[in-house]
Amino acid sequence: MPARQVSDARVVAASPATIFALLSDPAKHPLIDGSGTVLAARSTGPRKLELGARFGMDMKMGAPYKILNTVVEYEEDRLIAWRHFYGHRWRWQLRDLGDGRTEVTETFDWSTARIGFLLELVKFPAKNLKGIRATLDRLEEMFPARA
Repeated sequence: MPARQVSDARVVAASPATIFALLSDPAKHPLIDGSGTVLAARSTGPRKLELGARFGMDMKMGAPYKILNTVVEYEEDRLIAWRHFYGHRWRWQLRDLGDGRTEVTETFDWSTARIGFLLELVKFPAKNLKGIRATLDRLEEMFPARA
């Protein structure tokens, strides 16, 4: 794995299109967020994300705050990534397994961050990896495998 990235993956019993619909709708982000920091999408943003879209989120990490994100990578049903002012990214990659299941990889990438050293100092990568794993657990629970 490249330096300044943490990620994890799960196989989810849903199609890439179904999962991508969740990821590309900011209003759905609180449903899957395992970090406990994503509260709600700002009402002024787009309902469906695309390359270059800007969307605001109400967040809470200790104290409530607002953040504006920009979609910087986008391939329908395969890849979406967004960043905010400080430059770090959250990336989702979807790989169709061809049997109704999808391998979902979420990555926190601070290689492009303006304050990468500070993120490391306050241990954000490890905290975000824990949040990524909880988010993937939630996503997996939303689409239980059929027996």
